[in-house]
Amino acid sequence: MDITLDSHPLLDAIILHTRWPKPLGNVATLADLSTWFSANAEPPIDRPEMVKPTVRDLLRHGGFKPSGRSKPACEYLISAVDKGKMGTINAAVDCCNVASLYSGLPISVVDIELGQGPWRVGLAEADTEYVFNPSGQVISIGGLISLFDSAGPCGGPVKDSQRTKTHPGTTQTLSIIWGTHDLPGRSETTAQWYTELMSSLGADVQRIKPAMP
Repeated sequence: MDITLDSHPLLDAIILHTRWPKPLGNVATLADLSTWFSANAEPPIDRPEMVKPTVRDLLRHGGFKPSGRSKPACEYLISAVDKGKMGTINAAVDCCNVASLYSGLPISVVDIELGQGPWRVGLAEADTEYVFNPSGQVISIGGLISLFDSAGPCGGPVKDSQRTKTHPGTTQTLSIIWGTHDLPGRSETTAQWYTELMSSLGADVQRIKPAMP
């Protein structure tokens, strides 16, 4: 598949196309998931204090305000784990959540077959919004670096669109690691571990080299 990456001075995105061995409803998740979501985890990556503010700077670049209910998705994961509220969703999302939790980088994961090319990563225009959960709640993403398909925005470093979220029948996913050049090498380290997690479940993971407009 093809995807275009708009010019951005901070974004160090890595894009992964994953083919799952079965529909996600039939793929067993990580056997050690409960450990990853506990204080006993020993991740292969550290998360220095500077990661949080640096990621927020990435999201601020286009004028978006990454705070409150619009904070990066990885910050929600940290809070949920601290409160003992993290559990399994499906293999694709679980791998995404583990890698994002410990790297401190937001990661989007969407169902490729629910979207329609051309695909693009770029800044959302002012007043852009989409529904992000089954109850119909809406997030405003004006100025936020985001993933788009032909129908509009469908993912981003805060919340992904309900329109393209994974489900039990999903067989192919597109992941965006929302890294920043101000954290050199962190996107690459995260991508390697994230790929290992998915591959351990039988997934075929391919990196996509985006085109520049």
